[in-house]
Amino acid sequence: MIPLSVLDLSVVTTATKPAAALRNSIDLARHVDGLGYIRYWLAEHHNLASVASPAPDLMIGQIAAVTRNIRVGSGGVMLPNHAPLVVAERFKMLEALFPGRIDLGLGARPALTAPRPTRCGAGSIAARAMISWSDCMN
Repeated sequence: MIPLSVLDLSVVTTATKPAAALRNSIDLARHVDGLGYIRYWLAEHHNLASVASPAPDLMIGQIAAVTRNIRVGSGGVMLPNHAPLVVAERFKMLEALFPGRIDLGLGARPALTAPRPTRCGAGSIAARAMISWSDCMN
């Protein structure tokens, strides 16, 4: 079997409100886990009416809790939007709850939002957090 994965945006439409889009993502993850898919990644997008998932770490926990085998992760946590230590701690906790099933994808710059290193605690700290990521996992 060819290894298959999903990158989910939790799409909102005129017929699908944000809460329903998030439930659809959970249902889809459960379905593809049963089909033998290997990864389910959630994207981080802000300020888009058509996307219901600005916080992939929250959805990763929800999806990992209702699936058995599939790896669950972020299709890019944008470090300029988050304090890197908080990202590391949250993913360390997810890994403790769901050992061997959590993936962390990192990004350096959001596509639609200007970087906010001073307000969010990123900037030069982001580089150090990425280097010391393996230390956080132990």
